[in-house]
Amino acid sequence: MDIAALSIGLKQASLGQSVSIALAKQTMDASQQTSEQMLKMLEAPHPSLGKSLDLKA
Repeated sequence: MDIAALSIGLKQASLGQSVSIALAKQTMDASQQTSEQMLKMLEAPHPSLGKSLDLKA
């Protein structure tokens, strides 16, 4: 194998790794944003919570 082929192979591997890292960062950012939104939903009280009482006799 010559140096040019090795250089191309190394560059392709480096590019693949960079793309994988970028995709993982995007996925982590989206997951963090979703979890923050879910936490906000859990903290906010439900508008009809505690306004009615169901009784059975």
